[in-house]
Amino acid sequence: MQKFTIHRDKSGLFSELSNELTYNQEKFSALLDSTFSKEAFSTQIQLKSAYFSTNKRSILVETLKSQYSNFPAQFEVNQNIDSLLNDQTFTITTGHQLNLLTGPIYFIYKILHVIRLAEELKKVHPNNHFVPVYWMASEDHDFEEINHTRLFGKEIRWENNQGGPVGEYELTDWQMMKETVEAFFQNNPESEVNEVLKSYSGKDLAAATKSLVHKLFGKYGLVIIEPNDKFFKSEFAEIMQQEVQTSFAEKAVLVANQVIEGLGFKTQVFPREINLFYIQKGIRERLVIENGKIVIPSLGTFSKEEICNQIVENPQNFSPNVVLRPVYQECILPNLAYVGGGGEMAYWLQFKGVFDACGVSFPLIQVRNSIQLIDANTQKKIAKLGLESLSIFRDLNELKKDFIFENSGDSLNFESLDNLTNQMTKLFHDQITEVDASLKPFAAAEEVKLQKQVEGIKAKLVKQQKAKFDNTMKQLEDIHEKMFPMNSVQERVDNFFSFCAQGEVYSVLENLKNAIDPWEKDLIVLNLD
Repeated sequence: MQKFTIHRDKSGLFSELSNELTYNQEKFSALLDSTFSKEAFSTQIQLKSAYFSTNKRSILVETLKSQYSNFPAQFEVNQNIDSLLNDQTFTITTGHQLNLLTGPIYFIYKILHVIRLAEELKKVHPNNHFVPVYWMASEDHDFEEINHTRLFGKEIRWENNQGGPVGEYELTDWQMMKETVEAFFQNNPESEVNEVLKSYSGKDLAAATKSLVHKLFGKYGLVIIEPNDKFFKSEFAEIMQQEVQTSFAEKAVLVANQVIEGLGFKTQVFPREINLFYIQKGIRERLVIENGKIVIPSLGTFSKEEICNQIVENPQNFSPNVVLRPVYQECILPNLAYVGGGGEMAYWLQFKGVFDACGVSFPLIQVRNSIQLIDANTQKKIAKLGLESLSIFRDLNELKKDFIFENSGDSLNFESLDNLTNQMTKLFHDQITEVDASLKPFAAAEEVKLQKQVEGIKAKLVKQQKAKFDNTMKQLEDIHEKMFPMNSVQERVDNFFSFCAQGEVYSVLENLKNAIDPWEKDLIVLNLD
């Protein structure tokens, strides 16, 4: 497996804001407690130590042990959970939706990144312990975003309409979907991949996702957080009450939005007066303020005091939206850093004021590693065409055009034609304006006509030459589709198991883990064996 890197700017795959957050976080220093760096963790450890009490650690460990009580024991996970009682132990966290079968492969990259970052931090801070954490977005409600995945170029979709938090979706009609997935690997019935897929089951989608992720990453000590939990919500209850009484989050985010827009970027998240949902089985509804009262459509109208009392009595019935979710996470974890994609980190920029308003320390934030995989067959096609691997990141039409020019000898060398055209346009201009200077606009129009005629001739010749290279153009299209499926970024489309065609899983995971470098900022490109 060969690894090399390319600057994210040169890849053309990432937004300007994402790249600035990766290479130049100092630009956003007004929106952060500290910019991400290896050195910043020393200060972050001190900040979190001061905030996160022994009592919080006890509640965290007790709740995690309860959540894991029905899962297969994994020594590394249990050891990490126990270590959280120690005030020298901290977490490194990423989070993600409960995408079908883990969804796009960047889900895997996110988790491997926090695992690797925890390992690297241990080298720098040997007296501390660092636990990688995956936060399940089990309270999310957008089922259409997570109910499908792309495996070996085919979309797999789970149709359902239960409503409410997606984590509580019961696995009705689940077997049909599982059989569709397992059919891809039916020629390797005893392989690792089939054993892993058997773990994808449980009472609901949250349980199935946790079981699968535990199976994949348990040996690395990954701790999985189920946030839809009464005991965790009790820890967050005071902040939820503060939000109901004061709408503090909206005010803080609007201030941050002005700073972000002043830097020339668009904001990602729009706050509400109350950034909480009411949830029960099949229900997820916003809390809306109307005439000084709070309306929950399925329940009725309440005073703020009544809602606050309900939060105390049944905190599990309330859920933070995207604005308060990060605060909830940092409230219950001794967390130092949050790792996510560029889009995630962009909206985290909006939240420091929210953290400040409720007295919770703001973590370091980092844009995760991105990886582009090039399989062996695609590598052969690239080499056969005499291309460099990095050239595939260029626009497909430009790549085709340049290939044709480079392989057409002098037949598409337009240097002489361009020189003659320049001479003709100058002659037009000089001859016409010499007769009458007022005809200058006419001269300019005629020059444009000539240029268009010449460009038309050149385009016709290129088109004819393209036809001669028809087979090669098809190969370029095949390479591009493999690298950028559906004209998108590979890591946002293809499922991890698409790269396990031979039935191996853990060796593929290990190779990806070894490729990830949490201190690397550039795009990582891997030539697979």
